[in-house]
Amino acid sequence: MPATKKLKPMADWLEVSATEADWAATGKAEALKMHNHLHLVRAFEDMVLEVDREGLIHGPAHSSVGQEGGAIGSIAPLRASDQVTGSHRGHHQFLAKALNYVDPGHADPLTTELGDGMMGVLQRTLAEIMGLAQGFCKGRGGSMHLRWDEAGALGTNAIVGGGVPMATGAAWSNKRAGKGDVVFSYVGEGGVHIGSVPEAMNLAALWNLPICFFIENNGFAVSTTVAEQTRETRVSARGLGFGIPSFRVDGMDPIAVRAATERALEIMRAGKGPAIIEAVVYRFYHHGNGIAGSAFGYRSKDDEARWRKRDPLSVMFDGLQAQGWLDQDGNARIADRAREAMKTVANALTRLDGNKRTIIESLWPDPARRDVGLRGDLSELEGVRFEEQESFSGALAEMRFVDAVAEVMNRRMAEDERIFCIGEDIHRLKGGTNGATKGLFDRYPDRIVPAPIAEAGFSGLAGGVAMMGRYRPVVELMYPDFALVAADQLFNQIGKARHMFGGETNMPLVLRTKIALGTGYGSQHSMDPAGLFAQWPGWRIVAPSTPFDYVGLMNSALACEDPVLVIEHVGLYNEKMPGPAEDYDYFIPLGKAKVVRPGSQLTVLTYSLMVGQTRKAVEALGLDAEIIDLRSLDRAGIDWETIGASIARTNNVVVVEQSPLTVSYGAMLTDEIQRRFFDHLDQPVQRVHGGESSPSVSKVLERAAFAMSPEIEAQLRQMMIDTGRGELVGA
Repeated sequence: MPATKKLKPMADWLEVSATEADWAATGKAEALKMHNHLHLVRAFEDMVLEVDREGLIHGPAHSSVGQEGGAIGSIAPLRASDQVTGSHRGHHQFLAKALNYVDPGHADPLTTELGDGMMGVLQRTLAEIMGLAQGFCKGRGGSMHLRWDEAGALGTNAIVGGGVPMATGAAWSNKRAGKGDVVFSYVGEGGVHIGSVPEAMNLAALWNLPICFFIENNGFAVSTTVAEQTRETRVSARGLGFGIPSFRVDGMDPIAVRAATERALEIMRAGKGPAIIEAVVYRFYHHGNGIAGSAFGYRSKDDEARWRKRDPLSVMFDGLQAQGWLDQDGNARIADRAREAMKTVANALTRLDGNKRTIIESLWPDPARRDVGLRGDLSELEGVRFEEQESFSGALAEMRFVDAVAEVMNRRMAEDERIFCIGEDIHRLKGGTNGATKGLFDRYPDRIVPAPIAEAGFSGLAGGVAMMGRYRPVVELMYPDFALVAADQLFNQIGKARHMFGGETNMPLVLRTKIALGTGYGSQHSMDPAGLFAQWPGWRIVAPSTPFDYVGLMNSALACEDPVLVIEHVGLYNEKMPGPAEDYDYFIPLGKAKVVRPGSQLTVLTYSLMVGQTRKAVEALGLDAEIIDLRSLDRAGIDWETIGASIARTNNVVVVEQSPLTVSYGAMLTDEIQRRFFDHLDQPVQRVHGGESSPSVSKVLERAAFAMSPEIEAQLRQMMIDTGRGELVGA
């Protein structure tokens, strides 16, 4: 029989409860302030349910009634400069942070009126939930996307667990800034099971980030009990696997939550890394309305009645009364004041039409501004020096494409300490798997950040850093197929954040990745990501075909306030072409295509490796074809002026890409060309692309799956035949 030894986890796992000492430490003024905020949040949520019943909320309204104690208890001890992120059920979290920001003192709620700041927070929050222009996100976010950066409320999130990696990014930024600020990221017990959350916990522990993962365990993911979700229902146990100190507390007791929070703050502010707090709470209503959960049969009325007796407002009042700090009359006055405040707020947003309340028409957002703020206006690039290779003011030299990749990053990191790189194996192997970060770790060891295999975790972290605005992350995905592992963070979070949160949230992030078609890595390592990313309008996309263009486009990407995908190609890495000999400080405009070969017989639109392959095919056929290197591939970056002028001359166009038909970029481009330039076309827009299947590992099957110069030649020849000019290609 083998010998065994019981292993002890690195971190403590403690249950916390409040004592008389915690009440004394909180003090009368602070306890009354907490109680006042509890009543304001409850009155707010009651009004949300009221206007929802009247049909004045379009979309869901996830009520936090019953769960307010966790938010108030944990946010009350925070600094104004600390930050929070929330979940889809996040009204209470947002309001607790916003109210604390505008109510920093200890005005007696029994003798003072609510100030304009507090009334403004209540009104703008309700307006946002109702989809109105005066809301914090201009009505775009609604109930589940509430953000007020000034107050440290970085955003609630409709994707369960989706905001947690972004919160780790805020904590990474705070740690590097060295000001002692912390982040609280709120998530339900159901959210701790989704992959991005444990990835975020691991990164936070690995890098000692000042973040508290605050888990509101209300016992249900909609109607699925926690026991049906996990064997260990005390979900704070997750922290032990990552070496994170973890606390479990009665979330219906705001003072107990505050006590647990103080313990977590001691850890984080001392630079000892993250903490976890699991607050056991109970939502009094069903998942998304004001109806009791028992009406849907997944919990009993008796259970609901037992939890109602533990209402955090009652628990808090009982404690205040026991301390001699508040009586029944005072409690009623605080509650009445909160309810009257919400009536005033609702009246400012609605009017009575007979016996029916309706939204004041002038408060709706202007539909003409539907797309405003999808991306920035690129004003950050005004005044920079734009150059093209043919008219370059500096010296040129033959160089490998991959050397330009590494050197331009070196130059920018040398002059801008905000830039850092994060990804897998970027610190070793002589610059990662292809040498694209060669020499950078030796020069900037604290800004070349090697990440574990956790694409969702580190991509989301980079997004959170970018949103904070202090630093500018450059993320390397070893292969673009891995974007699918990180899809929520890249598309739902990073790609949508600016527009979703009102159109004013910058997201200065660069994502580098490489097309590896032809390398034998098979169907899960060979994607061209252009077609995928082009579906998400928040992303800008560039695909350079030469070292010179790479330098100029990367400089523009690094300066841009939007997320930019920079597509590289393994087939270009070791090619030698002209690039800058010394001057790496020029820019190439985002959204500017380049005519790399003028012609009059047809127009070829292409990018990346296929620019050279197209030139090879055209010259083999002896065609007078115009080749346009698109360079920028996102919808906002397509250079319709250059494309249109060419089509008007040639009346024929073909879109050339290397990758398979599925998830291709050319389908979108082809459709748009035919809509815009139909009258100029002598024949439908033609395409060159690979087969339907993803590339296989077998050399012959892989080659059959993608296009190169022979496939381009065949399509160009056929186009000439179809327009009655077959003699030009010997047909």
